[in-house]
Amino acid sequence: MSAKKRILFIANEMSPYLELTEFSEIVNKLAIRSNDTGFEVRCIMPRFGTINERRHRLHEVVRLSGINVSVDNEDLPLQIKVASLPNARLQVYFLDNEDLFKRKYILHDENDKWFEDNGLRTIFFCKGALETVKKFGWPPDVIHCSGWMTGLIPAYLKTVYKKEPVFSHSKIIYTIGQNTFKEKLGSDFIKKALIHASIKEKDLEAYKEGTNTAVMKGAATYADAITFGAEKIEKSLNDAFSKVRGKKTLPFNAESDLTDYLQLYSDLAEK
Repeated sequence: MSAKKRILFIANEMSPYLELTEFSEIVNKLAIRSNDTGFEVRCIMPRFGTINERRHRLHEVVRLSGINVSVDNEDLPLQIKVASLPNARLQVYFLDNEDLFKRKYILHDENDKWFEDNGLRTIFFCKGALETVKKFGWPPDVIHCSGWMTGLIPAYLKTVYKKEPVFSHSKIIYTIGQNTFKEKLGSDFIKKALIHASIKEKDLEAYKEGTNTAVMKGAATYADAITFGAEKIEKSLNDAFSKVRGKKTLPFNAESDLTDYLQLYSDLAEK
């Protein structure tokens, strides 16, 4: 009997932990359906301060402790917590850092002011997620990224991490969703995102504007397959990625029973 194919979901929102858009519920359903239909599934998301550890029964994973994520010559401690997804036999891993995520608000402060370090938080989460998978020693066949905060992961997998054995057979899906912020990630976003000598500024050209649209554009450019997670998305993204030669795409379908996603996972996992 062949080994189970492995799917890793990396999302910046997932029901019931964080629900910013409707796609948070779809990520939940996809993880459960994939798990129930024979895939081996794990999920990773940020541990925003709004996520109640006691209510959701998060606890630290001691065996994965001790990772430092280096960004812009600064070593940032990564704390990894885990919870069991309600009504499912699968685990969700939460990436935390005292300075970056332990806040009462998600992207804006109590006065609705944009956190100036949201770019750094994004880079930390993307690099931290991939370093966590390396620590797992758990090679995923398919990595499904959703949410703008996962946007650098496809680029990193095709550059910095392309020779890592744990990712050598991984196929990447990126879900383009609705824009959820109007601000920019800062003039130093690209500089800080150059986390290794093997990635150059030209590799992140699509991301350079640091907008919500730019981050999703960059992610979709590097992904092996693209799905659409909302009915209304930025027109430029729809025009650029609804039909891309050589890439499987799934349009948004509010009536979908998710079998189209499961088929996409199977197809990519077999390649």
